[in-house]
Amino acid sequence: MDFASAVKFLQTTTNESVSRRHPGRLDRMHELLALVGDPQREFKSIHVGGTSGKGSTATMAAAMLRSAGFKVGLHTKPHLRSVTERACIDGAPLSEERFAAIIEEMMPAVREMERGPHGAPSYFELLVALAFKLFAQERVDCAVVEVGIGGKLDGTNVLLPLVSVLTNVGTDHADVLGDTVEEIAADKSGIIKQGVPVVTAAEHPGALHVIEEAALRARAPLTRVQSAAKISSQARGAYEQRAEIGTERATYSFSMPLLGEFQVTNAATAIVALEQVSDLLPVSPTQVEHAMSSVVLPGRMEFYPSRPALLFDVAHNAEKAEALRGGLLRHFPDKRFTFVVAVAEGKAAREMLAAWSTLPAHFIFTSFDVAHRTATIPQRLALTAEAAGMSARAIEDPVEALTIARRMAGADELVVVTGSTFLVARLREWFARNVADGSHARA
Repeated sequence: MDFASAVKFLQTTTNESVSRRHPGRLDRMHELLALVGDPQREFKSIHVGGTSGKGSTATMAAAMLRSAGFKVGLHTKPHLRSVTERACIDGAPLSEERFAAIIEEMMPAVREMERGPHGAPSYFELLVALAFKLFAQERVDCAVVEVGIGGKLDGTNVLLPLVSVLTNVGTDHADVLGDTVEEIAADKSGIIKQGVPVVTAAEHPGALHVIEEAALRARAPLTRVQSAAKISSQARGAYEQRAEIGTERATYSFSMPLLGEFQVTNAATAIVALEQVSDLLPVSPTQVEHAMSSVVLPGRMEFYPSRPALLFDVAHNAEKAEALRGGLLRHFPDKRFTFVVAVAEGKAAREMLAAWSTLPAHFIFTSFDVAHRTATIPQRLALTAEAAGMSARAIEDPVEALTIARRMAGADELVVVTGSTFLVARLREWFARNVADGSHARA
């Protein structure tokens, strides 16, 4: 099996949206892993869930461990350019050849499951199993694993980690996880394991109460980031910010090429989590500083210094939209913005637009075309924005939308591509190939 065949096969499987509603899905995940040798039992892990920031926190924790000399696996989702990004060893995605080989290794298990009571594994479950097999084969010292959606029944929730992390709790995926923040927190708290330390940066009182109760029931020591760490930071223009994070154990001072105050909180969350496992995986302040000085988070307030400058940010829910707003005001206080936005159906589009409604900005709403997700009609988004007093228009084709946005924006203004991961991925790649002339982004 070659890479193209492996990807084509994955595209025929149950998509992530549907599989979340499939009964017995954790039983199905256990069956798949058992059939491929239970690789999740062969490596230490850190499990990272939450509504927003979990991918960034996981990536930072992995970078810190790697800086300390450990061999580190990293599983995150979604991917921007290639599905191979979902399973990394020491910061590098596995090769297309290795990806195809592992999918081929798992095919007998898939065929057996097709005949069984749980049915065939989903797209997400296969990618999780693939990552776990890679981590076991590579004998990683630790794997940092991002939760997909929710927690209790997520395909990654077969791990017995060294520490469980909940970055925060918001209202994304309410259609699947619950109608209230408390119900969503209960689902996300499902990753808490008996006696395993828990670290959370959640601040919503109702969510925090649910997490505290879940930790108490599991006799899992709970650490709140806001209590365990004193966090301060200072923006340094469009390219970086300086952070100082003090805990009882150490003070961590570093500059990082990431934008947004929320990323400092994510860094503190990663640090506090690693301090919980320092007896097994020690990381020094110097090693943290080295890791954070070069950490890369594509599509997370990723800045390209062109004229006009561009910023790509996957802000696909209300919490991330609010974080993007704060980051723009923090790092670009005197700029005007032209937004290019697409939002998937089922997302809280009205709340996302509300977060941006007071920015000095014009909005171009567009679409995306992928097999397993539907974009909200751009004209509907434009009407919603105009009703809120925002300057808006709709352009169906995303490349045309970006081209017009760049033409409209002044040389000293900022074009912001945001909303759906699918839009950010498409336009980020198009821009890099057709406009950026091979220059590297500075995030």
